[in-house]
Amino acid sequence: MKDIVKIYKALSDETRLRILNLLHDGELCVCHIMDILHMGQSKVSRHLTYLKNAGLVHDRRKGLWVYYSLSKNKSYIPMLRCLKELRMEVRELKVDSERLLKMKKAAKLSGITIDKYLIISKIKSNKGKARCRC
Repeated sequence: MKDIVKIYKALSDETRLRILNLLHDGELCVCHIMDILHMGQSKVSRHLTYLKNAGLVHDRRKGLWVYYSLSKNKSYIPMLRCLKELRMEVRELKVDSERLLKMKKAAKLSGITIDKYLIISKIKSNKGKARCRC
């Protein structure tokens, strides 16, 4: 029963729902989520930790960077699928998904990974200083 309560508490926050929505499209680094949601690193990391503790997301370290993906736990899949189906009906989820898609398309057109694309775009927008170096 405690696990069920933990999951529903994790799903009761707008930011966490937006993060789960983004992770439906695949693994993302914290900095990708920060850029799409226009939120700071500490807020995004705090919510990702909450989702991880509830068992809804999985993390993978690559050097200094942490990448997150949706849990493969079969009991969570129906709930997460429901969120994906709401994507086109809930404005915030739709906008976030479109931002991610735009970022992925731009990276693909440039022939680089989304990580490198994000670094280059941050360097241009921050006058030579990149926040993310994943």
